[in-house]
Amino acid sequence: MAKHEIWELRQKQSLPLNVKIRMTEQRIRAWYDYFNGDVYVSFSGGKDSTVLLDIARQLYPDIEGVFIDTGLEYPEVREFVKLYENITWLKPKKTFRQVIEEYGYPLISKEVAEAVWGARRGWESMRTKLFGERVGKDGKPSPYNCSKWKYLFDAPFKISHKCCNVMKKDPAKAFERKTKKKPIVGVMATESRLRTQSWLRYGCNSFEGTRKQSNPMSFWTEQDVLNYLQLNELEIAKCYGDIIEDEKKEDLLKTTKCDRTGCMFCMFGCHLEKEPNRFQQMKITHPKQYDFCINKLGIGKVLDYIEVSY
Repeated sequence: MAKHEIWELRQKQSLPLNVKIRMTEQRIRAWYDYFNGDVYVSFSGGKDSTVLLDIARQLYPDIEGVFIDTGLEYPEVREFVKLYENITWLKPKKTFRQVIEEYGYPLISKEVAEAVWGARRGWESMRTKLFGERVGKDGKPSPYNCSKWKYLFDAPFKISHKCCNVMKKDPAKAFERKTKKKPIVGVMATESRLRTQSWLRYGCNSFEGTRKQSNPMSFWTEQDVLNYLQLNELEIAKCYGDIIEDEKKEDLLKTTKCDRTGCMFCMFGCHLEKEPNRFQQMKITHPKQYDFCINKLGIGKVLDYIEVSY
């Protein structure tokens, strides 16, 4: 059962930045107090988690940060993380090559990749979702159907949603079991439908469920993050470039290089990007990684199949 309504999220997203900062601080304090300080900040080196770590350490200067070194980060991000003290580095048990060989490529979105993965294994719930046959309680086609991508069922390569679990979540969960610490993560509801649904169900601090997690910036937007970084004169990884005013959109900010970092070779959402997309940019800025990604890992053939230029 949903804990919140969508209008509550929209209302919070429309609040001024100074109010959002205070609300985020309240949620971090509540999380810290509930677990008697046995918490950590998930620090990816991206701009969102840079803001989160800054807010958390203003409250608790000694709070531990955890970086998961997947081997998929931009080189500039790894160097940026090294600038911070009290950061624990974790590594996954498998490489990205091993993940795609065993499970498949992360493609389109986690929802679509999971639907393809399950449909190919004969899971009825995933098959009906992929082929647009799932029906809601009102008898109408479910909004979660993804029949647009049903052609991926016959793709000549493996597709899977497992990458993030193996590369990021599994090392984090192992760390949590060992230390008994609970994570504070800088994800925002605007990033995907799944994250919106998670906020509606659990709110910012998920004290329930099998994996307890705090998302105290859930109601922030991209502009909030950029404004916070600019106002507080915080350094960000060099792959973002500089934060400037967007000439095409009055009163909005943007970065001059990458707008998102994350995993360099991930294809989630690449079909939605305007050109130059992440791979076209990588060809110019990181030619060595581009060659490895497109040719050695076979991502070129996958992008060809979904007709995304690179």
